[in-house]
Amino acid sequence: MPYGPWFGPWLVFPIVGLVVVLIVLALVFGPRGPFAHFNARGGGGEPSGRAGPGGESALDILKRRYASGELTREQFQQMRRDIE
Repeated sequence: MPYGPWFGPWLVFPIVGLVVVLIVLALVFGPRGPFAHFNARGGGGEPSGRAGPGGESALDILKRRYASGELTREQFQQMRRDIE
């Protein structure tokens, strides 16, 4: 055996296998993959009332919109009930 037990043409197969596994993992768990929500900053699947990536919860946004006059009292109360 001129190349020894770990070298030669057969070394390419484990390397190719590792590259394929890494590509598949990147496609599945990458930013646009089907399981991307598992590595999201918010923890994925959080209720909308909790703080999101901007640090502002849905209720905070709703209160700000009500305070600025974008929403009526009835709209605000209905949306608050929907969030909670």
